Amino acid sequence: MGTEEIVLLNKAGEAVGTAPKAASHHGDTPYHLAFSCYVTDDAGRVLITRRALDKASFPGVWTNTCCGHPAPGEGLREAVTRRLETELGLTVDGLTLVLPGFDYRAVAADGVVEHEWCPVVRAHWPGGRAPEPNPAEVADVGWRTWEECLRLTEDPVASPWYRLQMAELAPLGPPADWPAADPSRLPPALTW
Repeated sequence: MGTEEIVLLNKAGEAVGTAPKAASHHGDTPYHLAFSCYVTDDAGRVLITRRALDKASFPGVWTNTCCGHPAPGEGLREAVTRRLETELGLTVDGLTLVLPGFDYRAVAADGVVEHEWCPVVRAHWPGGRAPEPNPAEVADVGWRTWEECLRLTEDPVASPWYRLQMAELAPLGPPADWPAADPSRLPPALTW
């Protein structure tokens, strides 16, 4: 497998190039394309994960189910599906675009910066094969009620993007109530 590439963006969300993922996350990380996914089950719970302790950026923080970077030319649905399988061995259905315009910049304690246009997607886990965390990606997982997800925002071990996303998601109500967003609001560099 080759080096994983990220899609570099201008402020308008247009692709302006690519770069190796590993070499791009540092104290001056360029603005790039990413995504966050929240997986829910039939009981309305959300699968929350703790990032592996040796991740290059924000190791050990609790966060949404899965994060990742669409590869050059890869659509958002395909990227989410690929990363859920890689990180957690999960097969999902019912992908819904929720926050197409979410972007943020966060600095970790060690100075590593995340600077991403990061659309947020909800996915449904229909049951079956339980999550099997890839230890290179995920240290721990747990199904949480919506109320537990809201309380996690007050915990210093929650990722900064989780807190920022939850500030936008909380007013929408529990995940089952999140309305589908218009895919035309995605950055021009990304298709649904």
